[in-house]
Amino acid sequence: MHNPFPAQDRFADGANFIAGRLARGTSGRTHAVVDPATGKDVYTYELAGTADVDAAVAAARDAFPGWAGATPGERSDAMHAFAGVLAERAEEFAQAESLQCGKPIKLSREFDVPGTIDNTAFFAGAARHLQGQSAGEYSGDHTSYVRREPIGVVGSIAPWNYPLQMAAWKVLPAIAAGNTIVLKPAELTPLTSLLFAQAATEAGIPDGVVNVITGAGRDAGEHLVGHPDVAMTSFTGSTGVGRRVAEIATATVKRLHLELGGKAPFVVFDDADLEAAVHGAVAGALINTGQDCTAATRAYVQRPLYEAFVEQTAALMETVRLGDPFADDTDLGPLISHAQRDRVAAFVDRARGYARVVTGGEALDHPGAYYKPTLIADAAQDSEIVQSEIFGPVLVVLPFDSDEEGIRLANDTPYGLAASAWSRDVFRANRATREIKAGCVWINDHIPILSEMPHGGYKASGFGKDMSAYSFEEYTQIKHVMFDNTAVARKDWHRTIFGDR
Repeated sequence: MHNPFPAQDRFADGANFIAGRLARGTSGRTHAVVDPATGKDVYTYELAGTADVDAAVAAARDAFPGWAGATPGERSDAMHAFAGVLAERAEEFAQAESLQCGKPIKLSREFDVPGTIDNTAFFAGAARHLQGQSAGEYSGDHTSYVRREPIGVVGSIAPWNYPLQMAAWKVLPAIAAGNTIVLKPAELTPLTSLLFAQAATEAGIPDGVVNVITGAGRDAGEHLVGHPDVAMTSFTGSTGVGRRVAEIATATVKRLHLELGGKAPFVVFDDADLEAAVHGAVAGALINTGQDCTAATRAYVQRPLYEAFVEQTAALMETVRLGDPFADDTDLGPLISHAQRDRVAAFVDRARGYARVVTGGEALDHPGAYYKPTLIADAAQDSEIVQSEIFGPVLVVLPFDSDEEGIRLANDTPYGLAASAWSRDVFRANRATREIKAGCVWINDHIPILSEMPHGGYKASGFGKDMSAYSFEEYTQIKHVMFDNTAVARKDWHRTIFGDR
């Protein structure tokens, strides 16, 4: 039974969260959040304009000295309380996420929400572990050490596919390190970002540390990235938009972190457990209706297993249940919008001219933005369906002969975010982890992520890391401090500037 989150009531005061309070946007334009499972509007709000961005940045700037000056223990305590508030409200978050995204409720309850709570708990602990290099007398006459300091106000832009998790990935390492933040969620999916910011305030994180502005990318987003009081930009989204973000950030000499597109290869060697690979491919390709930068999109299967893999994968895809995201037995929800569904359908329709659609390949006769799980075979490596990011429930399967060819094909796209290799041979698997150019390589699995491990890409998939202690490299300044230990007024090196020895 459809059980929608009451968004219009919860956010009646606006879709911006500035200095601890909801506020209406001032752009003069409205936008509707649409339930993609029904096509119905569930929340209409005023979009943020440049004045709202300025107000949010000012709030973050004003809050920065106090939050940066808090002890690591104080920040940690506040973030532990934050994790507790999230846990108490887990069902509310799950319902809001499924409503705005069309995610099956079981995915929201068992993946998005618990993953976010775990991230918050992880960074609560990590806030107390921001040490630099220990002291040492490296010159002989001086003691040196390294400080890690917060950067300032961070301006982050998050995508619509995992609104809650992406909000967490942006906010948590930034504030754990002592920064303050202005987050711009996608206009399509602001609900859980607003809930997240409210929960932070309720947990005792000071007003202005976490701010949310919900506006269009070309005005609110670009103004945030170019704002002179924003010291760092973190962006997750398409490679094309990422290039524009980089142009603006570079012009203002900001720290920049980009997590961009992906086209993850799924390499199945001929000694793999075929059943495991088939199940992994269907799960890895269809998670979040394929709207995942790390989703399995290109399966390369060594020729002895190729035909069986195609047959069994198609058969398993046909058992996947599409339906109401709030029904417990729904496996696959709609795409985020009818526009995205039509984009995916167009990719598949063009592929019919040069490849074989084994199963799926059509939208449902339904008001929602549903598209059947789709398996495509017999495509050429240089074809659009293999090379371009589709962001839908579509898996392409290609054969390969030698191990060298399989790895070469896996690397043959501009992207390098994630990949997997399937083999019982430890040497084959180890080779794949070394030679596949991606920020994450799974062996005999595809998709799992951990708060303790970094997430980020190679090549056109961007640079920098989310999650893990490595994320602090994005959100801290490194400062070298050096003390003279000699108490000698005239140093030997001074003679290179004036006087004699």
